[in-house]
Amino acid sequence: MGAIEDVYADLETDVSEEEFREAVLEKVEQMDGLADEETAAMLIAHELSEDEINGIADIDAGMEEVKFLAKVVSVGDIRTFERDDGEGQVLNLEVADETGRVRVALWDQDAAAAEEELHAGDVLRIKGRPKEGYSGLEVSASRVEGDQDADIDVDLAEEGTIESLSLGQSDVSVRGKVLGVEPVRTFDRNDGSEGRVSNLVLGDETGRVRVTMWDEQADTVEALSEGISVEIVDGYVRDRDGTLELHVGERGAIKETNDEVSYVPETTNVADLELGDTVDIAGVIRSADPKRTFDRDDGSEGQVRNVRVQDKTGDIRVAMWGEKADVDIGPGDEVLFADVEVKDGWQDDLEASAGWRSTVSVLDAGATDAGDATDGATTNGTGSSASDQQSTGLSAFASDTSDAAEDAETGATAEASETPATEADATDGPTEFTGTVVQTGDPVMLDDGSETLTVETDADVRLGQEVTVRGRLVDGRLDADEVF
Repeated sequence: MGAIEDVYADLETDVSEEEFREAVLEKVEQMDGLADEETAAMLIAHELSEDEINGIADIDAGMEEVKFLAKVVSVGDIRTFERDDGEGQVLNLEVADETGRVRVALWDQDAAAAEEELHAGDVLRIKGRPKEGYSGLEVSASRVEGDQDADIDVDLAEEGTIESLSLGQSDVSVRGKVLGVEPVRTFDRNDGSEGRVSNLVLGDETGRVRVTMWDEQADTVEALSEGISVEIVDGYVRDRDGTLELHVGERGAIKETNDEVSYVPETTNVADLELGDTVDIAGVIRSADPKRTFDRDDGSEGQVRNVRVQDKTGDIRVAMWGEKADVDIGPGDEVLFADVEVKDGWQDDLEASAGWRSTVSVLDAGATDAGDATDGATTNGTGSSASDQQSTGLSAFASDTSDAAEDAETGATAEASETPATEADATDGPTEFTGTVVQTGDPVMLDDGSETLTVETDADVRLGQEVTVRGRLVDGRLDADEVF
Protein backbone atom coordinates (compact mmCIF):
# COMPACT_ATOMS: atom_id res chain seq x y z
CA MET A 1 0.00 0.00 0.00
CA GLY A 2 1.04 3.61 -0.50
CA ALA A 3 1.47 6.28 2.16
CA ILE A 4 -2.10 7.54 1.82
CA GLU A 5 -3.56 4.03 2.14
CA ASP A 6 -1.37 3.27 5.19
CA VAL A 7 -2.55 6.37 7.07
CA TYR A 8 -6.17 5.78 6.11
CA ALA A 9 -6.02 2.16 7.31
CA ASP A 10 -5.22 3.34 10.86
CA LEU A 11 -7.93 5.99 10.84
CA GLU A 12 -11.36 5.46 12.41
CA THR A 13 -13.66 7.68 10.35
CA ASP A 14 -16.82 7.59 8.26
CA VAL A 15 -15.01 9.43 5.45
CA SER A 16 -14.50 7.13 2.45
CA GLU A 17 -11.00 6.31 1.23
CA GLU A 18 -11.69 8.15 -2.02
CA GLU A 19 -12.76 11.31 -0.13
CA PHE A 20 -9.67 10.98 2.08
CA ARG A 21 -7.35 10.69 -0.95
CA GLU A 22 -8.92 13.76 -2.58
CA ALA A 23 -8.46 15.77 0.64
CA VAL A 24 -4.79 14.71 0.88
CA LEU A 25 -3.99 15.67 -2.71
CA GLU A 26 -5.73 19.02 -2.18
CA LYS A 27 -3.63 19.58 0.97
CA VAL A 28 -0.40 18.82 -0.99
CA GLU A 29 -1.41 21.38 -3.60
CA GLN A 30 -2.30 23.98 -0.95
CA MET A 31 1.10 23.62 0.71
CA ASP A 32 2.87 24.15 -2.62
CA GLY A 33 5.42 21.36 -2.23
CA LEU A 34 6.12 21.91 1.49
CA ALA A 35 4.54 18.54 2.35
CA ASP A 36 4.61 15.17 0.62
CA GLU A 37 1.61 12.83 0.44
CA GLU A 38 2.46 11.06 3.71
CA THR A 39 2.76 14.33 5.66
CA ALA A 40 -0.43 15.69 4.11
CA ALA A 41 -2.25 12.43 4.90
CA MET A 42 -1.21 12.70 8.55
CA LEU A 43 -2.42 16.31 8.70
CA ILE A 44 -5.81 15.38 7.25
CA ALA A 45 -6.06 12.42 9.65
CA HIS A 46 -5.39 14.78 12.58
CA GLU A 47 -8.09 17.18 11.42
CA LEU A 48 -10.57 14.34 11.11
CA SER A 49 -9.76 12.97 14.56
CA GLU A 50 -10.28 16.42 16.09
CA ASP A 51 -13.84 16.36 14.78
CA GLU A 52 -14.61 13.11 16.59
CA ILE A 53 -16.01 13.50 20.11
CA ASN A 54 -16.80 10.98 22.83
CA GLY A 55 -20.28 12.31 23.44
CA ILE A 56 -22.60 15.31 23.30
CA ALA A 57 -21.16 16.60 26.58
CA ASP A 58 -17.84 17.21 24.75
CA ILE A 59 -19.37 19.57 22.18
CA ASP A 60 -18.27 23.18 22.53
CA ALA A 61 -19.42 26.26 20.62
CA GLY A 62 -15.79 27.04 19.71
CA MET A 63 -15.32 23.85 17.67
CA GLU A 64 -15.12 24.13 13.88
CA GLU A 65 -17.01 20.90 13.23
CA VAL A 66 -18.14 17.83 15.16
CA LYS A 67 -19.33 14.31 14.37
CA PHE A 68 -21.36 12.27 16.81
CA LEU A 69 -23.97 9.55 17.20
CA ALA A 70 -27.26 10.40 18.91
CA LYS A 71 -30.88 9.31 19.36
CA VAL A 72 -33.75 11.56 18.26
CA VAL A 73 -35.76 12.72 21.27
CA SER A 74 -38.20 14.99 19.43
CA VAL A 75 -38.78 16.38 15.94
CA GLY A 76 -39.90 19.99 15.70
CA ASP A 77 -42.08 21.67 13.10
CA ILE A 78 -40.59 22.98 9.89
CA ARG A 79 -40.39 26.77 9.66
CA THR A 80 -39.90 28.98 6.62
CA PHE A 81 -38.01 32.26 6.43
CA GLU A 82 -36.89 34.75 3.82
CA ARG A 83 -33.30 34.85 2.54
CA ASP A 84 -31.78 37.39 0.18
CA ASP A 85 -31.90 34.70 -2.53
CA GLY A 86 -35.33 33.35 -1.73
CA GLU A 87 -37.18 31.26 0.82
CA GLY A 88 -35.40 28.97 3.29
CA GLN A 89 -36.56 26.23 5.63
CA VAL A 90 -35.31 25.01 9.01
CA LEU A 91 -36.33 22.21 11.37
CA ASN A 92 -34.96 21.56 14.85
CA LEU A 93 -34.31 18.15 16.33
CA GLU A 94 -33.68 17.38 19.98
CA VAL A 95 -31.11 14.56 20.14
CA ALA A 96 -29.44 12.82 23.07
CA ASP A 97 -26.83 10.28 24.04
CA GLU A 98 -25.68 8.91 27.39
CA THR A 99 -23.80 12.16 28.17
CA GLY A 100 -26.33 14.88 27.37
CA ARG A 101 -28.65 16.56 24.87
CA VAL A 102 -28.32 19.11 22.12
CA ARG A 103 -30.51 20.84 19.55
CA VAL A 104 -29.67 20.10 15.89
CA ALA A 105 -30.80 22.46 13.11
CA LEU A 106 -31.54 20.93 9.68
CA TRP A 107 -31.84 23.20 6.65
CA ASP A 108 -33.85 23.28 3.44
CA GLN A 109 -34.02 19.85 1.74
CA ASP A 110 -32.72 18.09 4.88
CA ALA A 111 -35.41 19.85 6.92
CA ALA A 112 -38.18 18.77 4.53
CA ALA A 113 -36.94 15.16 4.49
CA ALA A 114 -36.64 15.04 8.29
CA GLU A 115 -40.22 16.18 8.79
CA GLU A 116 -41.41 13.27 6.65
CA GLU A 117 -38.98 10.52 7.69
CA LEU A 118 -37.56 11.08 11.19
CA HIS A 119 -39.22 9.97 14.44
CA ALA A 120 -38.35 9.92 18.13
CA GLY A 121 -36.08 6.94 18.82
CA ASP A 122 -34.22 7.02 15.48
CA VAL A 123 -30.42 6.91 15.78
CA LEU A 124 -28.45 9.34 13.60
CA ARG A 125 -24.85 10.03 12.61
CA ILE A 126 -24.57 13.81 12.63
CA LYS A 127 -21.92 16.14 11.25
CA GLY A 128 -22.14 19.88 11.75
CA ARG A 129 -20.86 23.12 13.23
CA PRO A 130 -21.59 23.92 16.89
CA LYS A 131 -22.71 27.41 17.86
CA GLU A 132 -24.36 29.25 20.71
CA GLY A 133 -28.06 29.53 19.84
CA TYR A 134 -30.98 31.31 21.44
CA SER A 135 -31.65 28.48 23.86
CA GLY A 136 -28.06 27.42 24.40
CA LEU A 137 -25.71 25.21 22.43
CA GLU A 138 -26.91 23.88 19.09
CA VAL A 139 -25.38 22.17 16.05
CA SER A 140 -26.05 23.38 12.52
CA ALA A 141 -25.99 20.11 10.60
CA SER A 142 -24.24 19.70 7.28
CA ARG A 143 -24.88 15.94 7.04
CA VAL A 144 -27.29 13.59 8.82
CA GLU A 145 -27.52 9.85 8.18
CA GLY A 146 -29.56 7.15 9.87
CA ASP A 147 -27.80 4.24 11.58
CA GLN A 148 -30.16 1.34 12.25
CA ASP A 149 -27.43 -0.87 13.74
CA ALA A 150 -26.25 1.56 16.43
CA ASP A 151 -27.75 1.65 19.92
CA ILE A 152 -27.95 4.69 22.23
CA ASP A 153 -28.96 4.02 25.83
CA VAL A 154 -31.41 6.90 26.31
CA ASP A 155 -34.83 6.19 27.84
CA LEU A 156 -37.38 8.45 26.16
CA ALA A 157 -40.13 7.32 28.55
CA GLU A 158 -38.76 9.48 31.39
CA GLU A 159 -39.56 12.78 29.68
CA GLY A 160 -41.44 15.41 31.65
CA THR A 161 -39.92 14.88 35.10
CA ILE A 162 -37.29 16.92 36.91
CA GLU A 163 -35.08 13.86 37.23
CA SER A 164 -35.03 13.49 33.42
CA LEU A 165 -33.57 16.97 32.80
CA SER A 166 -30.14 16.90 31.18
CA LEU A 167 -27.60 19.46 29.99
CA GLY A 168 -28.42 21.00 26.61
CA GLN A 169 -32.07 19.99 26.65
CA SER A 170 -34.49 22.52 25.13
CA ASP A 171 -38.24 22.73 24.46
CA VAL A 172 -38.68 21.37 27.98
CA SER A 173 -42.13 20.97 29.49
CA VAL A 174 -42.26 19.91 33.12
CA ARG A 175 -44.69 20.22 36.02
CA GLY A 176 -43.80 20.83 39.63
CA LYS A 177 -44.77 22.31 42.97
CA VAL A 178 -43.42 25.78 43.79
CA LEU A 179 -41.10 25.41 46.79
CA GLY A 180 -39.68 28.93 46.88
CA VAL A 181 -39.94 32.24 45.00
CA GLU A 182 -37.41 35.09 44.83
CA PRO A 183 -38.15 38.72 43.87
CA VAL A 184 -37.37 40.19 40.45
CA ARG A 185 -33.89 41.68 40.05
CA THR A 186 -32.67 44.08 37.36
CA PHE A 187 -29.30 44.25 35.63
CA ASP A 188 -27.62 46.22 32.84
CA ARG A 189 -26.79 44.47 29.58
CA ASN A 190 -23.72 45.23 27.48
CA ASP A 191 -25.88 47.13 24.99
CA GLY A 192 -27.10 49.47 27.73
CA SER A 193 -30.59 47.98 28.02
CA GLU A 194 -32.03 46.81 31.32
CA GLY A 195 -32.75 43.14 31.89
CA ARG A 196 -34.87 41.45 34.54
CA VAL A 197 -34.42 38.05 36.16
CA SER A 198 -36.06 36.09 38.94
CA ASN A 199 -35.77 32.60 40.36
CA LEU A 200 -38.02 29.96 41.81
CA VAL A 201 -37.54 26.36 42.88
CA LEU A 202 -39.76 23.51 41.67
CA GLY A 203 -40.12 20.01 43.04
CA ASP A 204 -41.88 16.87 41.85
CA GLU A 205 -41.88 13.19 42.78
CA THR A 206 -38.42 12.75 41.23
CA GLY A 207 -36.43 15.73 42.49
CA ARG A 208 -35.99 19.50 42.65
CA VAL A 209 -34.66 22.13 40.24
CA ARG A 210 -33.89 25.86 40.34
CA VAL A 211 -35.68 27.82 37.59
CA THR A 212 -34.40 31.12 36.15
CA MET A 213 -36.98 33.38 34.49
CA TRP A 214 -35.82 36.16 32.13
CA ASP A 215 -37.32 39.59 31.32
CA GLU A 216 -41.11 39.42 30.71
CA GLN A 217 -41.21 35.91 32.11
CA ALA A 218 -39.50 37.15 35.27
CA ASP A 219 -42.48 39.37 36.04
CA THR A 220 -44.85 36.38 36.03
CA VAL A 221 -43.12 34.97 39.11
CA GLU A 222 -44.56 37.74 41.29
CA ALA A 223 -48.02 36.19 40.89
CA LEU A 224 -46.84 32.77 42.10
CA SER A 225 -46.86 31.53 45.67
CA GLU A 226 -45.32 28.58 47.47
CA GLY A 227 -47.30 25.37 47.39
CA ILE A 228 -49.10 25.82 44.06
CA SER A 229 -48.53 23.49 41.11
CA VAL A 230 -47.27 24.98 37.83
CA GLU A 231 -46.17 23.87 34.38
CA ILE A 232 -43.05 25.13 32.60
CA VAL A 233 -43.38 25.23 28.80
CA ASP A 234 -40.48 25.57 26.32
CA GLY A 235 -37.71 25.86 28.89
CA TYR A 236 -34.06 24.97 28.31
CA VAL A 237 -31.43 23.45 30.57
CA ARG A 238 -28.16 25.20 31.42
CA ASP A 239 -25.28 24.51 33.80
CA ARG A 240 -24.46 26.81 36.71
CA ASP A 241 -21.49 25.93 38.89
CA GLY A 242 -21.90 22.24 38.14
CA THR A 243 -25.66 22.19 38.82
CA LEU A 244 -28.41 21.95 36.21
CA GLU A 245 -30.86 24.86 36.04
CA LEU A 246 -34.01 25.26 33.98
CA HIS A 247 -34.25 28.60 32.14
CA VAL A 248 -37.33 30.25 30.64
CA GLY A 249 -37.04 33.04 28.05
CA GLU A 250 -39.45 34.89 25.77
CA ARG A 251 -40.48 31.72 23.92
CA GLY A 252 -41.24 29.89 27.16
CA ALA A 253 -43.93 30.30 29.78
CA ILE A 254 -44.99 29.27 33.27
CA LYS A 255 -48.60 28.77 34.20
CA GLU A 256 -50.57 27.45 37.15
CA THR A 257 -52.10 24.02 36.71
CA ASN A 258 -54.94 22.27 38.51
CA ASP A 259 -53.00 19.00 38.48
CA GLU A 260 -51.67 18.37 41.97
CA VAL A 261 -47.94 17.63 41.99
CA SER A 262 -46.51 16.00 45.10
CA TYR A 263 -43.03 16.59 46.43
CA VAL A 264 -41.50 14.53 49.22
CA PRO A 265 -38.11 15.89 50.34
CA GLU A 266 -35.28 13.46 50.94
CA THR A 267 -33.78 14.98 54.06
CA THR A 268 -30.70 14.14 56.07
CA ASN A 269 -30.92 13.62 59.83
CA VAL A 270 -29.32 16.38 61.87
CA ALA A 271 -27.30 13.75 63.76
CA ASP A 272 -25.75 12.59 60.45
CA LEU A 273 -24.57 16.01 59.25
CA GLU A 274 -20.87 16.41 58.54
CA LEU A 275 -18.73 19.47 57.91
CA GLY A 276 -18.73 20.42 54.23
CA ASP A 277 -21.98 18.62 53.34
CA THR A 278 -24.56 20.30 51.11
CA VAL A 279 -27.84 18.74 52.17
CA ASP A 280 -31.55 19.13 52.79
CA ILE A 281 -32.74 19.22 56.38
CA ALA A 282 -36.25 19.58 57.77
CA GLY A 283 -37.86 19.89 61.15
CA VAL A 284 -39.65 22.13 63.61
CA ILE A 285 -38.36 25.62 64.40
CA ARG A 286 -37.49 25.72 68.11
CA SER A 287 -36.32 29.33 68.27
CA ALA A 288 -35.86 32.27 65.92
CA ASP A 289 -33.63 35.31 66.41
CA PRO A 290 -34.46 38.75 65.00
CA LYS A 291 -33.02 39.70 61.63
CA ARG A 292 -29.71 41.60 61.78
CA THR A 293 -28.18 43.89 59.17
CA PHE A 294 -24.51 44.70 58.57
CA ASP A 295 -22.32 46.60 56.11
CA ARG A 296 -20.19 44.61 53.68
CA ASP A 297 -16.69 45.59 52.59
CA ASP A 298 -18.08 46.95 49.30
CA GLY A 299 -20.41 49.30 51.17
CA SER A 300 -23.59 47.33 50.48
CA GLU A 301 -25.88 46.21 53.27
CA GLY A 302 -26.25 42.55 54.15
CA GLN A 303 -28.70 40.78 56.42
CA VAL A 304 -28.87 37.49 58.29
CA ARG A 305 -31.30 35.71 60.58
CA ASN A 306 -30.58 32.67 62.74
CA VAL A 307 -33.10 29.99 63.64
CA ARG A 308 -32.73 26.66 65.39
CA VAL A 309 -34.42 23.66 63.78
CA GLN A 310 -34.95 20.25 65.37
CA ASP A 311 -35.73 16.82 63.99
CA LYS A 312 -36.00 13.56 65.96
CA THR A 313 -32.21 13.10 66.00
CA GLY A 314 -31.04 16.52 67.16
CA ASP A 315 -31.07 20.23 66.44
CA ILE A 316 -28.88 22.72 64.54
CA ARG A 317 -28.72 26.43 63.99
CA VAL A 318 -29.47 27.64 60.46
CA ALA A 319 -28.15 31.01 59.26
CA MET A 320 -30.43 32.49 56.58
CA TRP A 321 -28.57 35.07 54.48
CA GLY A 322 -29.81 37.88 52.25
CA GLU A 323 -33.40 37.54 51.06
CA LYS A 324 -33.73 34.27 52.96
CA ALA A 325 -33.68 36.30 56.19
CA ASP A 326 -37.08 37.76 55.24
CA VAL A 327 -38.85 34.37 55.10
CA ASP A 328 -41.72 34.43 57.59
CA ILE A 329 -41.02 31.49 59.91
CA GLY A 330 -41.15 31.15 63.67
CA PRO A 331 -41.26 28.66 66.55
CA GLY A 332 -43.55 25.71 65.86
CA ASP A 333 -43.35 25.98 62.06
CA GLU A 334 -42.26 22.90 60.14
CA VAL A 335 -39.68 23.99 57.56
CA LEU A 336 -37.55 22.48 54.78
CA PHE A 337 -34.07 23.95 54.28
CA ALA A 338 -32.86 22.70 50.90
CA ASP A 339 -29.28 22.87 49.58
CA VAL A 340 -27.78 24.27 52.77
CA GLU A 341 -24.06 24.02 53.45
CA VAL A 342 -22.83 22.60 56.76
CA LYS A 343 -20.11 24.81 58.27
CA ASP A 344 -18.21 25.43 61.48
CA GLY A 345 -20.47 27.46 63.71
CA TRP A 346 -20.50 29.15 67.07
CA GLN A 347 -18.22 27.53 69.68
CA ASP A 348 -17.24 24.72 67.28
CA ASP A 349 -20.80 23.53 66.80
CA LEU A 350 -21.93 22.67 63.27
CA GLU A 351 -24.17 25.22 61.61
CA ALA A 352 -26.18 25.19 58.36
CA SER A 353 -25.81 28.14 56.02
CA ALA A 354 -28.72 29.00 53.69
CA GLY A 355 -27.31 31.16 50.90
CA TRP A 356 -28.38 32.16 47.38
CA ARG A 357 -28.62 28.57 46.14
CA SER A 358 -30.69 27.39 49.13
CA THR A 359 -34.46 27.17 49.44
CA VAL A 360 -36.48 27.78 52.62
CA SER A 361 -40.00 26.35 52.45
CA VAL A 362 -42.72 26.22 55.09
CA LEU A 363 -44.33 22.78 55.02
CA ASP A 364 -47.74 21.56 56.02
CA ALA A 365 -47.76 19.83 59.39
CA GLY A 366 -46.50 16.28 58.88
CA ALA A 367 -45.58 16.92 55.23
CA THR A 368 -42.22 15.18 55.59
CA ASP A 369 -43.57 12.30 57.65
CA ALA A 370 -43.17 9.95 54.69
CA GLY A 371 -42.40 6.79 56.63
CA ASP A 372 -41.27 4.05 54.25
CA ALA A 373 -42.51 5.85 51.15
CA THR A 374 -38.97 6.75 50.15
CA ASP A 375 -37.60 3.21 50.28
CA GLY A 376 -35.46 2.45 47.27
CA ALA A 377 -34.84 6.11 46.40
CA THR A 378 -31.47 7.25 45.21
CA THR A 379 -28.84 8.34 47.70
CA ASN A 380 -28.43 11.98 48.56
CA GLY A 381 -25.28 14.07 48.70
CA THR A 382 -24.18 12.56 51.99
CA GLY A 383 -24.38 8.98 50.78
CA SER A 384 -27.45 8.16 52.93
CA SER A 385 -30.36 6.60 51.12
CA ALA A 386 -33.85 7.97 51.50
CA SER A 387 -34.83 4.85 53.39
CA ASP A 388 -32.17 5.65 55.99
CA GLN A 389 -33.48 9.19 56.45
CA GLN A 390 -36.08 9.53 59.15
CA SER A 391 -39.36 11.36 58.80
CA THR A 392 -39.21 14.88 60.16
CA GLY A 393 -42.88 15.68 60.63
CA LEU A 394 -44.19 16.93 63.96
CA SER A 395 -45.47 13.45 64.76
CA ALA A 396 -41.95 12.04 64.38
CA PHE A 397 -40.54 13.99 67.33
CA ALA A 398 -42.41 12.13 70.07
CA SER A 399 -42.94 13.71 73.48
CA ASP A 400 -39.64 15.60 73.82
CA THR A 401 -40.08 17.61 70.66
CA SER A 402 -43.78 18.13 71.21
CA ASP A 403 -42.93 19.70 74.54
CA ALA A 404 -40.31 21.87 72.84
CA ALA A 405 -42.81 23.07 70.23
CA GLU A 406 -45.38 23.79 72.96
CA ASP A 407 -42.80 25.74 74.95
CA ALA A 408 -41.82 27.66 71.84
CA GLU A 409 -45.40 28.77 71.25
CA THR A 410 -45.70 30.06 74.83
CA GLY A 411 -42.26 31.70 74.75
CA ALA A 412 -41.04 29.46 77.58
CA THR A 413 -38.37 27.49 75.73
CA ALA A 414 -34.94 27.71 77.28
CA GLU A 415 -33.42 28.12 73.82
CA ALA A 416 -35.61 30.92 72.56
CA SER A 417 -32.36 32.83 72.19
CA GLU A 418 -28.93 31.49 71.33
CA THR A 419 -27.38 33.78 73.97
CA PRO A 420 -27.89 34.15 77.75
CA ALA A 421 -30.82 36.25 78.91
CA THR A 422 -29.18 37.81 81.94
CA GLU A 423 -25.69 38.60 83.21
CA ALA A 424 -26.14 36.05 85.97
CA ASP A 425 -26.58 33.40 83.28
CA ALA A 426 -23.56 34.55 81.23
CA THR A 427 -21.28 31.84 79.87
CA ASP A 428 -18.65 30.58 82.23
CA GLY A 429 -15.13 31.47 81.17
CA PRO A 430 -14.01 33.58 78.22
CA THR A 431 -15.47 33.31 74.73
CA GLU A 432 -13.29 33.88 71.67
CA PHE A 433 -14.48 35.03 68.25
CA THR A 434 -12.60 35.91 65.04
CA GLY A 435 -14.21 37.93 62.29
CA THR A 436 -14.08 40.94 59.98
CA VAL A 437 -15.07 44.38 61.27
CA VAL A 438 -18.30 45.28 59.47
CA GLN A 439 -19.19 48.17 61.78
CA THR A 440 -16.97 50.49 63.83
CA GLY A 441 -17.87 52.80 66.69
CA ASP A 442 -20.20 51.88 69.52
CA PRO A 443 -20.83 49.02 69.23
CA VAL A 444 -18.32 47.21 67.03
CA MET A 445 -19.74 44.40 64.88
CA LEU A 446 -17.74 41.42 63.60
CA ASP A 447 -18.76 38.96 60.90
CA ASP A 448 -17.08 35.60 60.21
CA GLY A 449 -19.09 34.77 57.11
CA SER A 450 -21.81 32.86 58.91
CA GLU A 451 -22.34 34.74 62.18
CA THR A 452 -22.44 38.43 63.15
CA LEU A 453 -21.45 39.37 66.70
CA THR A 454 -21.84 42.65 68.58
CA VAL A 455 -18.75 43.56 70.63
CA GLU A 456 -18.37 46.09 73.43
CA THR A 457 -14.82 47.45 73.24
CA ASP A 458 -12.82 50.69 73.35
CA ALA A 459 -10.17 49.24 71.04
CA ASP A 460 -9.36 51.20 67.87
CA VAL A 461 -10.40 48.98 64.93
CA ARG A 462 -10.98 49.82 61.29
CA LEU A 463 -13.61 48.68 58.80
CA GLY A 464 -12.60 45.49 57.01
CA GLN A 465 -9.93 44.54 59.57
CA GLU A 466 -9.88 40.93 60.76
CA VAL A 467 -9.59 40.74 64.54
CA THR A 468 -10.00 38.23 67.33
CA VAL A 469 -11.86 39.21 70.49
CA ARG A 470 -12.00 37.43 73.82
CA GLY A 471 -14.40 38.13 76.67
CA ARG A 472 -17.74 37.25 78.25
CA LEU A 473 -21.11 36.97 76.47
CA VAL A 474 -23.82 39.04 78.16
CA ASP A 475 -27.27 39.59 76.64
CA GLY A 476 -26.04 38.50 73.23
CA ARG A 477 -23.07 40.89 73.24
CA LEU A 478 -19.46 40.08 73.88
CA ASP A 479 -17.84 42.33 76.53
CA ALA A 480 -14.28 42.16 75.19
CA ASP A 481 -11.32 42.02 77.55
CA GLU A 482 -8.85 41.49 74.71
CA VAL A 483 -8.79 42.52 71.04
CA PHE A 484 -5.92 41.27 68.90
